[in-house]
Amino acid sequence: MSKKYFGTDGIRGRVGEYPITPDFMLKLGWAAGMAFRKMGACKVLVGKDTRISGYMFESALEAGLTSAGADVMLLGPMPTPAIAYLTRTFHAEAGIVISASHNPHDDNGIKFFSGKGTKLPDEVELMIEELLDTPMTVVESSKIGKVSRINDASGRYIEFCKSSVPTGTSFTGMKIVIDCAHGATYKVAPSVFRELGAEVVVLSAQPNGLNINDNCGSTHMGPLQAAVVAEHADLGIAFDGDGDRVQMVDHTGAVVDGDELLFIIARDLHECDKLQGGVVGTLMSNLGLELALADLGVPFVRANVGDRYVIAELLERNWIVGGENSGHVVCFSHTTTGDAIIAALQVLMGLRRRDESLAQARQALRKCPQVLINVRFGGGANPLEHPSVKEASERVTKAMAGRGRVLLRKSGTEPLVRVMVEGEDETLVRGYAEELAKLVTEVSA
Repeated sequence: MSKKYFGTDGIRGRVGEYPITPDFMLKLGWAAGMAFRKMGACKVLVGKDTRISGYMFESALEAGLTSAGADVMLLGPMPTPAIAYLTRTFHAEAGIVISASHNPHDDNGIKFFSGKGTKLPDEVELMIEELLDTPMTVVESSKIGKVSRINDASGRYIEFCKSSVPTGTSFTGMKIVIDCAHGATYKVAPSVFRELGAEVVVLSAQPNGLNINDNCGSTHMGPLQAAVVAEHADLGIAFDGDGDRVQMVDHTGAVVDGDELLFIIARDLHECDKLQGGVVGTLMSNLGLELALADLGVPFVRANVGDRYVIAELLERNWIVGGENSGHVVCFSHTTTGDAIIAALQVLMGLRRRDESLAQARQALRKCPQVLINVRFGGGANPLEHPSVKEASERVTKAMAGRGRVLLRKSGTEPLVRVMVEGEDETLVRGYAEELAKLVTEVSA
């Protein structure tokens, strides 16, 4: 069983090189508990998604934390953003999520949140990493941590999500299909939308530990598209396995991605005079998003790919809305991290205020054709530094005369160069992308 470390909200760097195994989880729990205890009385919340290995890792993590003297409060299967919220609510020193997000069931990983529901301070991350290299020592028996379970965690988070829309909001008359990816949203998401008055049809909400993200959810939109059309629904909402990523489907069955959802939210806030600055996207955000926001007079900046980079840019600029085309959308006016349910609710509010369908709302953003080609290379010299690749990239960029862009970047997880070209003419864009991909292949040989 492949075990990987994930965690854009948690420990990074060297810890990411460790395979996730029960003995590592025990040691990590101990190291984290020792680090958190230095901040005083230590209470740590632990949640997970629905993959089967979560039971095993939860037990190992719990043992490590308590051996260091930390008290543990177990949440069970809950969306990642719920752990961020509940960590603040219970005034805990930290929150830990056992999840591999949108990945298959045989991967798993860890995310950490600080007591403020944000990423851990750098000094705490460093302390945990240093403790991983020291022998484990158990505190004296009178100081061993205790374990309890928060039985009303789901209800608390449901009420929090509902509070992100104005009091009295009702989606009565709206029919929604929700795909929970057999993941962490399977209990809470249907309740949120039903309690706000919508008629809800639920897909993929029968987790068995092995079916999380399996041909369902935000990474496999086909089943939701078919269900929305078959049910004559107004729209569909797809979550990923841990509930921090969302995509939608309009009533015609067309997929509405993160860029389009981000635009609908930003436009609504702008029209309500609540936007506070501009919008943060990523290097992969469609050029159409940038142009549509420019038409509204809304500033737009690009961060590196990854929700932690989006969050960092938002914090730096004191802006409140950002996201990725994959569906990670951050609404700082309501929460401290990407939250799929919160984002979906903000989209519905934007539609309701304009009395628009999702299909109508997305028409305001004309997406530019975007061609992405992955080129595998042997891991030697960086092909992006080759003079001929640089020259060709500059030449193509100049040829598009400000109506397109080129992005060449190395993957952070695989030996791949991602060649992306974007512009208004799809035939031209594809030709440029293939030309650049061929050149990268040649210099990588």
